[in-house]
Amino acid sequence: MDDLSPLSGSELFSSLDEETLARVALKATSVRLERNDTLFNEGDDANDLFVVLNGRLAIGKRSPDGRESLVALMEPGDIFGEMPLFDDEPRSASARALERSEVVRIPFDVVRCELEAQPGLLWDVVGLFARRLRSADDALADAMLLDVTGRTAKRLLELSADSDEFVLPITQEELAGLVGASRERVNKAISAFIRLGWIDQSDRRYRILKRERLTQRAR
Repeated sequence: MDDLSPLSGSELFSSLDEETLARVALKATSVRLERNDTLFNEGDDANDLFVVLNGRLAIGKRSPDGRESLVALMEPGDIFGEMPLFDDEPRSASARALERSEVVRIPFDVVRCELEAQPGLLWDVVGLFARRLRSADDALADAMLLDVTGRTAKRLLELSADSDEFVLPITQEELAGLVGASRERVNKAISAFIRLGWIDQSDRRYRILKRERLTQRAR
């Protein structure tokens, strides 16, 4: 891997000097994925972590009856799959591509070697885990305090990336998995927003007409 910028911009490797980054990059390989390609499954043995170069991946878990709940969306610069590096446990969730994507695969042994050589870098790991824990706390609070309509409003606002016009980067089924509800209930919530004049929708293209109303409903 010649270009070090994808690593230097990621959460875990941002504090590494150029020499250390070069050593990590030397062992890194790229993986190209098409939509719905699976990178790893829940329960798989783990030997690598990943950084998204381009595209978008879903981190999800499946219920015994096959329903998928999306835990997170990984976008360019995001790092994922790092937990087994520290606890030697199998994958806790699955990762699949939502669109044509490319990720960097980095062996655990390489990262472990650099962390052991520079223990101060573990503060970056602590910071990464703290942010993940805060996100998990927010998701739990949403599940406990917001109804399906509120969660749908919040996810649409997040996926809009502060733009009033955007193309939904995931399918309705995947949006339902991200909200944590059935597709029918999520579609009902979206239909209600349209009737109220808060949003306009054409297929996967959305336009937010009353952001303040949608924001209020997401609280």
